[in-house]
Amino acid sequence: MGNCMGSSKCATAPTPLESKVTRSSISTLTTATTDKASRRSSSAFSSAGQFSRASSDEPQSPAAPALSSLKSFNMSDLRAATKNFGSNSFLGEGGFGCVYKGWIDEITLAPTKPGVGKMVAIKKLKKESFQGHKEWLAEVTYLGQLHHENLVNLVGYCSDSDSNKLLVYEYMLRGSLENHLFRRGTQPLSWPMRVNIAVDVARGLSFLHGLENPIIFRDLKSSNVLLAGDYRAKLSDFGLARNGPTGDKSHVSTRVVGTRGYAAPEYVATGHLSVKSDVYSFGVVLLELLTGRRAADGDVMLVEWARPYIGDRRKVSRVMDTRLGGQYPKRQAHDVAALAMRCLHHDPRHRPAMPEALQHLQLNAKPSFTSSFSSAAVAAPARRSTPPLIHEIAS
Repeated sequence: MGNCMGSSKCATAPTPLESKVTRSSISTLTTATTDKASRRSSSAFSSAGQFSRASSDEPQSPAAPALSSLKSFNMSDLRAATKNFGSNSFLGEGGFGCVYKGWIDEITLAPTKPGVGKMVAIKKLKKESFQGHKEWLAEVTYLGQLHHENLVNLVGYCSDSDSNKLLVYEYMLRGSLENHLFRRGTQPLSWPMRVNIAVDVARGLSFLHGLENPIIFRDLKSSNVLLAGDYRAKLSDFGLARNGPTGDKSHVSTRVVGTRGYAAPEYVATGHLSVKSDVYSFGVVLLELLTGRRAADGDVMLVEWARPYIGDRRKVSRVMDTRLGGQYPKRQAHDVAALAMRCLHHDPRHRPAMPEALQHLQLNAKPSFTSSFSSAAVAAPARRSTPPLIHEIAS
């Protein structure tokens, strides 16, 4: 959400679809659109590194979102908040569509003048996107009911009779982790900042996995980790999230979606998805924080490139991000590297659960690194009940 770059062409995107979806009709969505979306996906990687492979075992009909906690915006509100989606409000572009900044009143959430009230980020779905519609619905459903300090806050949504689909989020001042790690000209993140970010991500995933019915994020990557003004990290983009296995099941069978370099190998090979799939992706993000290298750089996969080094404490320093300038505690770096190796184990049964990974990070960091967290956060989170509607959502 916070790192997309492109032109403002999305503001005037063509409208090939004629579906009529309003606030009152969200709950009556048919499966036709999602069936088309599944059939249109393929196993090939796109130029952006995304991949998708259909599976007949996957549920086909998404549930209606919970509306009570979200603001239902109309299109005129969002046009006013963004100055008619003008170029000065444009923030970037991603697979979902374009992202704009807007201003709304902190109490009434009505549109205001720039600089008045609070800034929000507004994602505008490309109208021609079948899969995007399904992901829009998943985001509204999940983020409309789940609230945690390490999940991005969804303020509201727009769905009108002209097929406009938009999402309104809190504005994350520092943008994405991806930009801070890889964009030229940015101030390098210090070692304490990197540890704190890793802790935040682990806490967000621990919350999702700790629900009575676990939720699998399924698309963890550095571009989906957004940073607030104080560098607190939050998970964003829940379009690919889905419910995890229940009862004695170890996984769910689903179509393969995600981003090249981050997805767990067993998931890519079989479509078997579990919370340990998120743990693998977390291990990749840890490697990015350690090395300052992308998960996939051309034909070079970070995991395979780094594995010979991070598995040997004597060699870890060879792959550490040079932008750190050697300013990091060697023992802590070794410990984080060891945790990354465990998260990246080929056998998902040998990967740690996210609460264990969180505890490892917190116990091995200096107190000052995690001073914003209480000691109670070290313990595994209590299992929380899953909001009723999320029990029904399809992937």
